[in-house]
Amino acid sequence: MSRRCTSSVTGRAVLVLVWSGFAGMLLAEEELAPIKLELPKPAFIGTPKAIPAGTTVKKPTGKPREPFMAPKDVKLLSLNKPVTCSDKEPIIGEAKMVTDGDKEAGGGSYMETGPGLQWVQVDLEDRYEIYAVIAWLYHGDPRVYHDVVVQVADDADFITNVKTLFNNDQDNSSGLGIGQDFEYFELYEGNLVEAKGAKARYVRVYSKGSTSDEMNRFTEVEVWGRPIKK
Repeated sequence: MSRRCTSSVTGRAVLVLVWSGFAGMLLAEEELAPIKLELPKPAFIGTPKAIPAGTTVKKPTGKPREPFMAPKDVKLLSLNKPVTCSDKEPIIGEAKMVTDGDKEAGGGSYMETGPGLQWVQVDLEDRYEIYAVIAWLYHGDPRVYHDVVVQVADDADFITNVKTLFNNDQDNSSGLGIGQDFEYFELYEGNLVEAKGAKARYVRVYSKGSTSDEMNRFTEVEVWGRPIKK
């Protein structure tokens, strides 16, 4: 039998082989490295203390998130890539702001849409191996967005090769399936979703209002990956 783990010393993926009571370790070909994620400024001090009623949110630890390890050739794919939105007439801002690199909590950094289930969709303009999707909805205050779902697909209509990477809609009120993930406070670190090398061209992020109001705000979506090896 075998299992895969990561060495904290070398940063390399390690394959552990066990047979007949003998364990051997082989270094895999790929070297891992932390992605070079640039975070915005925190918009509020401290961590949220009250858990909003009717949510599945977990209290933040107050500690920085561990660096996300991925193959060393993984890069940011989404910067300035085309974005479409389910709301054709946003209340504030425009869709292209979602990949413009501005993750700050200020009023000129986000797009706001109407109420109900809404989504933004990033076109990477080619199929890639995706390792992480990080979404900043709105981190100006410690609100919790509902029915956050992250999906990838090969086509813009999300019919072909659709994969759900994250889903915290635990009652299927949005019709995208019952989610197993927890809700979370919007913080300056964003919500990092591991994609495990999923191959796709399009990335969608859904939300359905928050504990603050019924509107939806999308500040930035980053997609990290690499070209598919032939």
